[in-house]
Amino acid sequence: MSADQDRLPATSSPADVEAFLRDLHQAPAVRPGGGHGRLIFALDATASREPTWDRACRIQGEMFEATAALGGLDVRLLFYRGFAECRASRWMRNAAELHRAMRAVFCLGGETQIERVLSHAIVESKKQRVNALVFVGDAMEENADRLCQLAGELGLLGTPVFVFHEGRDAVAAAAFRQIAKLSRGAYLSFDMASADRLKELLASVAVYAAGGYRALAAYGAQKGGDIRLLTAQLRG
Repeated sequence: MSADQDRLPATSSPADVEAFLRDLHQAPAVRPGGGHGRLIFALDATASREPTWDRACRIQGEMFEATAALGGLDVRLLFYRGFAECRASRWMRNAAELHRAMRAVFCLGGETQIERVLSHAIVESKKQRVNALVFVGDAMEENADRLCQLAGELGLLGTPVFVFHEGRDAVAAAAFRQIAKLSRGAYLSFDMASADRLKELLASVAVYAAGGYRALAAYGAQKGGDIRLLTAQLRG
C-alpha cells in the first residue's frame, strides 16, 4: 500500500480522528462488574457494500485480539440486506466464530434498516448492559427523526453508538452524526484506503467496551498513533 493510500481520505482528516477519540472518551463509563464486555457489531449488507465486505471480515478480528488481556469480549453480529431481512447471531467470544458468521453472509440489494438495528440494541440493553454498538454503513434511507429518537434512548441506557461511515453520502453523514451524538457515541467516515487505521479505531472501541477508560489509555500507550491522542486527553 502506498503512502497516499495509507492516509485517511479527505472525509476523515486528523481533526476528525481526534474528534472521534474525544467522543469515545466522553462516552458512558463502563462499570467493572466481572464477565466479558458486550458489543453489538452491526453491518449494512446491502449491495452497495459488496466490494468491501471481504475487507470488513478481516478487520473485525482486531477487536478480539485487542481485548484478550482484559478478559475478552462478547460480540453479536447484526446485519441487514435484501427485502426486510435483518438478522442477529448468537453472542460470540472469539474472532474465528465471528469470521465464520460474516463469511456466511453475502450482500443483497435493498433499503437500509437502521431503525431495526437501533431497536434491537435497545431490547438487548434492557436485558443486560451492552457496552457499545458499532455500526458500519454507507447510506441512510429512513426517517431521520425516528432514528434520532432511538439513538437518544440508547444514550439513556448507556449504550453509545460508534458509527463508521463508508463513503461520502451527505444525507447519511448528517443522520449518522446525530445518531452518534444523541447516543453519546462517536462518528467517523472512511474509505477502504484507510482500512488499517479504521481497524485500530474499531479495536479501540472494543477495548473501551471491555475495560473502560483505563484499559483504553493503556491500549493507546501501547499502540501509539491516533489512539495515543486519546491517552493524552485522558491524562488531562
